[in-house]
Amino acid sequence: MLYILADNQALTRLGIETLCRRIGEGDVRTVDSKRKLVALLETVEEAVVVLDFTLFDFKDVEELLMTGQRFRNVHWVLLSDELTDDFISRVSAEGSAFSLVGKQCDTYETDQALRLAARHQRYVCHSMMEQLLSVPSRREARTIALTKTETEILREIAQGKTTKEIAADRCSSFHTVNTHRKNIFRKLNINTAYEATRYALRAGLIDSAEYYI
Repeated sequence: MLYILADNQALTRLGIETLCRRIGEGDVRTVDSKRKLVALLETVEEAVVVLDFTLFDFKDVEELLMTGQRFRNVHWVLLSDELTDDFISRVSAEGSAFSLVGKQCDTYETDQALRLAARHQRYVCHSMMEQLLSVPSRREARTIALTKTETEILREIAQGKTTKEIAADRCSSFHTVNTHRKNIFRKLNINTAYEATRYALRAGLIDSAEYYI
């Protein structure tokens, strides 16, 4: 079995590669972009893709699911933190092709996910299962209320600015802006800057002259 590591955090890649090689059932390859991932998948008969969706360059969950449908002999281990309720619900409804594991989970759960993925079986870690089961109650209670600062930062994200650029413009720290970014994504139930831009366009925070999709 070929394990493909699609994660842009070096320490995470090292840890996952160690686990994959411990399983001893195949080779390990690394890619750093969606384009390279798709190109590699086109050359193999089957594979397990270990993907951090929140840090990779998929635009949204729809694009990920379309890629999954294109490569039906691929099992996806989504190794990510802070995935939204809607994202978890969508991929869980797609059948057994997607496993869900948080990066804060213990090594045993990650190891189980990798072993089952090689047999095309799904694994959902305890924390993700708890989140999935509590989705209905949170949806009932959820209201979207961004602060003035969060609204301003959302507008800057939609204009294509990076967290580092926003921090410099606001004379603030990277950590502070990144915390605001995480809070915005959590409140809006989104995962990517692309989704943030779509929300900002719909909400009238920017217009098409400032950003073009």
